[in-house]
Amino acid sequence: MRGHKTVVIDFDVGLRNLDVIMGCERRVVFDFINVIQGEARLNQALIKDRRLDNLSILAASQTRDKDALTREGVEKVLDELSGQYEYIICDSPAGIEWGAHLAMYFADEAIVVTNPEVSSVRDSDRVLGLLSSKTRRAEKGDGTVKSHLLLTRYDENRAAKGEMMKIEDVEEILSIPLLGIIPESPAVLRASNVGAPVIFEERSNAAKAYSDAVSRLVGEQLEMRIQPAERPSLFQRLLRRTA
Repeated sequence: MRGHKTVVIDFDVGLRNLDVIMGCERRVVFDFINVIQGEARLNQALIKDRRLDNLSILAASQTRDKDALTREGVEKVLDELSGQYEYIICDSPAGIEWGAHLAMYFADEAIVVTNPEVSSVRDSDRVLGLLSSKTRRAEKGDGTVKSHLLLTRYDENRAAKGEMMKIEDVEEILSIPLLGIIPESPAVLRASNVGAPVIFEERSNAAKAYSDAVSRLVGEQLEMRIQPAERPSLFQRLLRRTA
């Protein structure tokens, strides 16, 4: 949306869902593993987004095992993509299994996504340890991967009541720059169900917060704003009860 040519790769082999979120699941013919194993060319597997001309998606395989991902194969794909795209986003699966290791191994920067709850923050702290020791940069002694914190599902009122961690507590534990604060919002679930990223829902506070995070990622100086959490309207709650 900012004019940068971008590709997003789904590293969650076996549990493919990026194509669903992006609304292109019916257009997947070849996937990431097909390209790695030489069963398809990269341009055959890349799916052009219908909303943005400069956005492409490379889906994961739903039927293969994560062992089908190889470091050499991933490197070859990334090298080919780097000649065509300004931003290559490696969408890592949750956890620290092989797909997650490969998603972070070649990274120049990392966005560590966490919720304001103890278990999520602890998991993110573990990922930061891997980013500082198990990447190509770390192995070559080229320094660590530059990491950013993206705090999601945040509700300032609940944090004030002690029902979730406060922003400063999360920052103190993880000690990486804060990229953005995404508020709790029913718009996120609604967007994922219809296959349209929430950032297109411009009236949503979550969309505004994601837009701010993008601004900071591309180097713009922007004050950190805490968007209020959104809740279903009275009509939506009544409709849910009736259903």
